[in-house]
Amino acid sequence: MKRDSDNMRHYEVVFLVHPDQSEQVPAMIERYSNLITGRKGKIHRLEDWGRRPLAYPINKIMKAHYVLMNIECDQTTVDELGDNFRYNDAVIRNMILRVDHAITEASPVAKERDGRGDIEMSNHDSSERGRHDASVPSSRDKKEDAEVTEEARGK
Repeated sequence: MKRDSDNMRHYEVVFLVHPDQSEQVPAMIERYSNLITGRKGKIHRLEDWGRRPLAYPINKIMKAHYVLMNIECDQTTVDELGDNFRYNDAVIRNMILRVDHAITEASPVAKERDGRGDIEMSNHDSSERGRHDASVPSSRDKKEDAEVTEEARGK
């Protein structure tokens, strides 16, 4: 099956680099950018988010260096980019998503990092959270309740 290499599509690429290899990230970004532009592709957005905590540990690692790219290229370039991620030991996770159009505005993470974003929690959300936490008894509350009922039975 022959792939159509002339069909340029838009992709969002995120890759996570091992925190011990953070100094290699600029070189990796340049290598991947040269791969894309060398094959007549375009980079619409490139954001280096830096070291951030992971949602869950990956191979006993709690932090990773995040990079986001929005690119326009053909399928063979995406395949080669994926192979480069797969065979690079410094890249611990990667995700390549096909999107409908080019995304050029700054991401919420970049806005937050630059201090330009107006990401605030509304009072409704915080009051909901406070009410939820108060209504769910902790294990400590349960132990105290059990001790009180045992004392009441003993009297």
